[in-house]
Amino acid sequence: MTGRFNEMIHAPHRLRICAFLQATTSAEFAVLRDLLGVADSVLSKHLKALQEAGYLTMSKPTGRGRVKTWVQLTPEGRQAYEEHVAALRSLIEP
Repeated sequence: MTGRFNEMIHAPHRLRICAFLQATTSAEFAVLRDLLGVADSVLSKHLKALQEAGYLTMSKPTGRGRVKTWVQLTPEGRQAYEEHVAALRSLIEP
């Protein structure tokens, strides 16, 4: 796969968010926050940027107890991440 460098995904926190979400179907906001070791506001800023780019969706299913925010990559987000990783690999592979 020929990759395309993606400035939106390349930022360190956004790259880690996409890498984690690529390996799962969805993740809860607090899990991502703890993974990155950042404040809620920092994570929200990065998630919003990725959401506006069409790379992820956020949902708040209703139910009992505290409402949790769930995050998942869109098909476009998965493809953009895969292309970005391929572009990074092409920089280091002979």
